[in-house]
Amino acid sequence: MATAKKTTKKKISDTDIISEYMDYVLEHGKTPPTIYKFCKDIKCTEAEFYQLFGSFEGLKQQIWTALYSSTVATLHKDKDFENYPNKDKMLSFFFTMFGNLTANRSYVLFVLQEHSMPLKNLAQLKELRIHIRQFATELIEESNEDKNYKITKNPVQLFSEGAWVQFLFLLKYWMDDTSPAFEKTDVAIEKSVKAIFDVFETTPLESIIDFGKFLIKENFAFAKSNS
Repeated sequence: MATAKKTTKKKISDTDIISEYMDYVLEHGKTPPTIYKFCKDIKCTEAEFYQLFGSFEGLKQQIWTALYSSTVATLHKDKDFENYPNKDKMLSFFFTMFGNLTANRSYVLFVLQEHSMPLKNLAQLKELRIHIRQFATELIEESNEDKNYKITKNPVQLFSEGAWVQFLFLLKYWMDDTSPAFEKTDVAIEKSVKAIFDVFETTPLESIIDFGKFLIKENFAFAKSNS
């Protein structure tokens, strides 16, 4: 006599919960009211949720970390990436990161515009800031290894914080970008990275002026379209 096979419930993963949370937000146009209600909707227990995340805020931070991790994993699929000049590494990072953001644009726009206070929206980027600063730190430390004199070495803290501020600028620019395939964001990435590296390599300021002209042109066009 055949016996029925016992079915075991698949253990829910952090990726599963992240996917379910993003779907919930987009389908309901709001965040779940409670963890209990969310877990009930996705058929997991609160205990399973708390094994992976301490709160919705922790979950939201982890989503940004996952976007970062996906970006870095994509970069390292290119076997030549480690041999790229640092400027090209940073360009590749921003292009890939914003490609991932574009793939999840509806969610990103929602969570960054959820609250009327901008700082409250930016709180979820806390962990991402650490990762981006670390990425930039590794680039500048690698560059400094080739310099013989301390005075010629680039300040690591200033460079890493500059990379974070640059990301925030590009993020806001991308959010407001209405160009096809976000072409203007691509231009902003290229010009801003070139300008930043020209500063640290003490080369002529032509690229900074070029970037400044680009921003003035875009702001003028925006003001004109809204007048």
